[in-house]
Amino acid sequence: MTLQELVHQAASLYSDEIAVCFDECNSQPPVYYTYKTVINAASALSNFLLLHCDFQGIREIGLYCHPTINLPSWILGILQVPAAYAPVDPDSPPVLSTHFMKKCNLKYILVEKAHISATPTLLRRFGSHLIKSAVLSTSTSLRILALGGEAFPSLTVLKSWRGVGNKTQIFNIYGITEVSSWATFYRIPEKILNSTLKCELPVQLGFPLLGTVVEVRDTNGVTIQEGNGQVFLGGRNRVCFLDGEMTVPLGTMRATGDFVTIKDGEIFFLGRKDSQIKRHGKRLNLELVQQVAEGLQQVESCAVTWYNQEKLILFMVTKNDLVKDYIFEELQKHLPSHAVPDELVLINSLPFTSHGKVDVSELNKIYLNYINLKSECKLNGKEELWEKLHHLWKSVLNLSEDALKIPDESLFLNNGGDSLKSIRLLSEIENLVGTSVPGLLEIILSSSILEIYNHILQTVFPDKDLTLSKNHAMKRKFSDVTQEETSGKSLHQESVVPLHCDNEINAFIALSRGSQILSLKTDRYLTKLGHCPSDLISQTDIQIRESLNTPPLIGKSEDPSCVVEVSEEETPVIRAEKMEFRVRWRSDTGKCVDASPLVVIPAIDKSSATVYIGSHSRIMMAVDLYSGKLKWEQILGDRIESSACVSKCGNFIVVGCYNGLVYVLKSNSGEKYWMFTTEDAVKSSATVDPTTGLLYIGSHDQHAYALDIYKKKCVWKLKCGGTVFSSPCLSLIPYHLYFATLGGFLLAINPATGDRVWKHSCGKPLFSSPRCCLQYIFIGCVDGNLLCFTHFGEQVWQFSTNEPIFSSPCTSASEQEIFFGSHDCFIYCCSMKGHLQWKFETTSRVYSTPFVFRNHNHTNEMLLAAASTDGKLWILESKSGQLQSVYELPGEVFSSPVVWESMLIIGCRNNYVYCLDLLGDKDNEVQSLEYT
Repeated sequence: MTLQELVHQAASLYSDEIAVCFDECNSQPPVYYTYKTVINAASALSNFLLLHCDFQGIREIGLYCHPTINLPSWILGILQVPAAYAPVDPDSPPVLSTHFMKKCNLKYILVEKAHISATPTLLRRFGSHLIKSAVLSTSTSLRILALGGEAFPSLTVLKSWRGVGNKTQIFNIYGITEVSSWATFYRIPEKILNSTLKCELPVQLGFPLLGTVVEVRDTNGVTIQEGNGQVFLGGRNRVCFLDGEMTVPLGTMRATGDFVTIKDGEIFFLGRKDSQIKRHGKRLNLELVQQVAEGLQQVESCAVTWYNQEKLILFMVTKNDLVKDYIFEELQKHLPSHAVPDELVLINSLPFTSHGKVDVSELNKIYLNYINLKSECKLNGKEELWEKLHHLWKSVLNLSEDALKIPDESLFLNNGGDSLKSIRLLSEIENLVGTSVPGLLEIILSSSILEIYNHILQTVFPDKDLTLSKNHAMKRKFSDVTQEETSGKSLHQESVVPLHCDNEINAFIALSRGSQILSLKTDRYLTKLGHCPSDLISQTDIQIRESLNTPPLIGKSEDPSCVVEVSEEETPVIRAEKMEFRVRWRSDTGKCVDASPLVVIPAIDKSSATVYIGSHSRIMMAVDLYSGKLKWEQILGDRIESSACVSKCGNFIVVGCYNGLVYVLKSNSGEKYWMFTTEDAVKSSATVDPTTGLLYIGSHDQHAYALDIYKKKCVWKLKCGGTVFSSPCLSLIPYHLYFATLGGFLLAINPATGDRVWKHSCGKPLFSSPRCCLQYIFIGCVDGNLLCFTHFGEQVWQFSTNEPIFSSPCTSASEQEIFFGSHDCFIYCCSMKGHLQWKFETTSRVYSTPFVFRNHNHTNEMLLAAASTDGKLWILESKSGQLQSVYELPGEVFSSPVVWESMLIIGCRNNYVYCLDLLGDKDNEVQSLEYT
């Protein structure tokens, strides 16, 4: 009696008894199959082989698998054909396996894996050359290749494996151990395999085997016929006992953990549940990275790991000695930015477990050794560091190695860098020098290549006589700071009391980016100017009154004509007239204008309103708002990215500079009144305290400063635990000053003493400036989240976008909405509870800060102005996000818009400051403009 006859005899007597017990010795309970399950699985395989195999002469089938619970069913299925089986050891060298297959003259080989994993590793063990020249060659005796147990290779890879004229039929078979192995099969059409066209489509799972039920269920557990969901498998005769189960209800459906999509009735594999990660705020399937990488012509095999849940590492076996930079460049062409690996490690071969899977733990050991080996490679000197930094700079930014010498003042973000690339550059530099470099990420994101180099030198070659280029301010070593200062160094405490300069205060209104408005002694002039308080859209509308006992909050105006009312039934888009832009004037600054304008309108004579703005050309200028005529210009010591701030009295303009100085200029002439020296570049913009007249500003030297410009003294300074790039925000009640750092800290400071009230670590750099209202503080983070805190430092909520946020938030007059931009190319509007109200897609990243303003032609309509980095200006209806108008400037825009009446002012990287009129249909009919 044959083996298969003995098994059938036992099955007829003990159908529901246990026939196979398999223990993987992995601390999990053994798995059991009954005789009925073994017979059903074997019969399904036998039918499959008889249907698709052309047995003539020798009936021998190669069985390429490890010992699993399915092995008896496989053997029995082959014997029932009847045919002989030849075991092929997956752990033997590929050359030996190929030799064995040739000697046995195998026409068919079955390949099995127990679970779906990341890559078709078993077949890849032969190597692409052997696969093409032997296994799938023109003269091969192999007629059927059935690949299962893992994500099926892409069609591009499959075609690369086939020799010219190969006729092997290739099948995708799918199933899970919990439902006695295979459940579906699909034959790849010959037409697709022979097509010369590149095909990126995945291979479908195919058709259920006899007695198998396949369902796809959504997240609610409802069976779907179209869309994405999880696969469930079962059937009355497809039963497996798990975890000590003795009985299982007929028709039990098992969750597979595999996610698929159904399109036009066909099921396509998306990935395993455990291969889904969240990276840089986006959901990422590791198998996507793997499939793209293995699709590269130069790649033999590869594997992807999520190292310590913080680094995406791609291990590659290449066909020839390739430079990693080339592979990175190819990956960046085919992968979204959040899917590009942090690091690429070239290895000779992929390690495998005893079951033929990629050994992830061994890969982690390889990467750890790789890191340690790099740390042992010593640099020969400062010159080699400089050369290799240039090489890494070009590599990460995809610049040609043949490109001209990188200028010392080159900035990472200005040369195509972003937060994701900065993380890669950080990793490459730290691998190069063999140690972590404190504070390096924020330096990369904000400083020139020379400053980056000098910062690295302080860690790698800590010479006592190390000095920087004379064109840059001296940096303090991070290692010099043993611990953070929690209280400000009070230098002139007597200056904290309110300054006695009321008799010198001029009545004016000052507008700056993010709808920030300072109106001093203007109450009696607002009516004359045709504005009511609700015209002043500000997070902290700080009108100075005779008494400061009550918080200066934005409230609804008592004048009904000034209150914005939009009923639910009303559609703002229908009543809103479309607007047009028309250039009123433009002023040449000589170089890029990244700073944002400050507009100061005297209350008595608004026609003398002035725009103050600085440029990369070192020029600080004052321009007449209405005519565009230059009033004065002053040359400072270095580039200006800081936006100007007006003093409490209105007689001075305060601006930071790259040379580490804070300049105080006379507003009417530009004459230098005082210069305060910090220890590094000042890109932060100052904020004035309307109660004391103090000016608050941050510096790249990691300090926050309180300056008394009237006594020309620094009142206090505080170490903030990171570079202060953004601008401070002042809240009068509670009396807090908020600073954010590139070290990821948000700090609340007592403005009077400089003492820290509280500090919150956001984990990632904060380029965005904090904004506060009555209840909350808001700030954007480069991890893609808008964060909301109470004034006591408790995080209330976070709203996620798909890319980093550099834009600063602003709020509506009613403090009901928050507006901000993101690098995902969207402008967002959220409620105070963090719920999305609307979002508008622009044509590029949104770096600048939006500005909310009232339509000058329709007093009840609120609009939003924003700019994208490609130079486009967007006017949206603030309640709905409906587009009203768009205008394109001839250069990139990192400056933020400011709007007064019907004029929008903004800087551009084509060296000009622009003032554009926002015209409605009526304006187009009657208004004529003069150009200067």
